[in-house]
Amino acid sequence: MDLQLRGKTALVTGGSKGIGRACAEVLASEGCALHLAARGEEALRQTKEMIAARYGVAVTIHPVDLSRGDDARALAAQCLEIDILVNNAGAIPRGDLWRVEEAQWREAWDLKVFGYINLSRAVYANMRSRGKGVIVHVIGAAGERPLVDYIAGGAGNAALMAFTKALGGRSLRDGIRVVAVNPGLIKTARLESLLKSLAQSRFGDAARWPELMPKEPAPGEPEDIAHFVAFLASERARFATGTVVTVDGGYTAT
Repeated sequence: MDLQLRGKTALVTGGSKGIGRACAEVLASEGCALHLAARGEEALRQTKEMIAARYGVAVTIHPVDLSRGDDARALAAQCLEIDILVNNAGAIPRGDLWRVEEAQWREAWDLKVFGYINLSRAVYANMRSRGKGVIVHVIGAAGERPLVDYIAGGAGNAALMAFTKALGGRSLRDGIRVVAVNPGLIKTARLESLLKSLAQSRFGDAARWPELMPKEPAPGEPEDIAHFVAFLASERARFATGTVVTVDGGYTAT
């Protein structure tokens, strides 16, 4: 299926690794020029070189801390002509109400929750002036099935789900679509880090983390999310807005 993305320009946050990098690569394979944003300049540079060499598209990198509103607005000002925004940057720590301290909670929400909101606000205004655009939020299935030992993440994801529905529910009047994907467990460095932390607390040995890897459903690959993001960003999904789609191997359905 031709997604009709050739010639479009996309901004992907958290675009240097994991799901964000996979999203960037799939969009590039469809012919999109890219802006990639993340905190780490070296990882961004390596990703740029790989994608440019493999797909022959223009790639611009932006080392930026999106937990700061002014930085998010400055990034939007550097990317005025984008057709697609993929909000993906951010990781919220595991822990229950007593283990996640206020400073940790605020720091994580500043990047993921307010980072998505601030960048969406600025990019939406730019897209509205042009009468077109798509915003895709990569959120997380914990917003649908919140757990006490991931309380900050579940609450933050639920907030972003509501944000997506509220903003996307009326965005077509401006020629803009706002949608989201809720990934389940995906094989990324972050998942490995979380399982190591859990193995350390449970067994006293972080090296036993493979024992905690879920079996049913087994974690997906970053590309499983990236292909879905590309579809939602395309004209093939032109009537989808204000909706959140779960891609988790059936975990939240059972």
